[in-house]
Amino acid sequence: MYIYNVTTNIEDSAHEQWLSWMQNTHIPEMLATGKFTKAKMCRVMVEEQMGGTTYSVQYTTDSKETLKKYYTEDAPAMRQNGLKLFADKMVAFRTELEIIGEF
Repeated sequence: MYIYNVTTNIEDSAHEQWLSWMQNTHIPEMLATGKFTKAKMCRVMVEEQMGGTTYSVQYTTDSKETLKKYYTEDAPAMRQNGLKLFADKMVAFRTELEIIGEF
């Protein structure tokens, strides 16, 4: 199992709009690709020097191959949707995590 993690800092001026979009549009669209089995959204408990609020959204997938399919088939459009709405109001980075065990 793998986790595709997207960490985003969103400016205060767009926070409520972004949070609503994430919960009601973006995360459901990510799950609708069929490449992720669940998503978990967390607020990162840190005070950023740049301001804003930071979130981590973790999408669980079954394999590296499925994640690669997401990158080629879905990622460009999904990323573009967010950039259209919040390009100058957010900073995001992505990481891949391999689940070794759950205890």
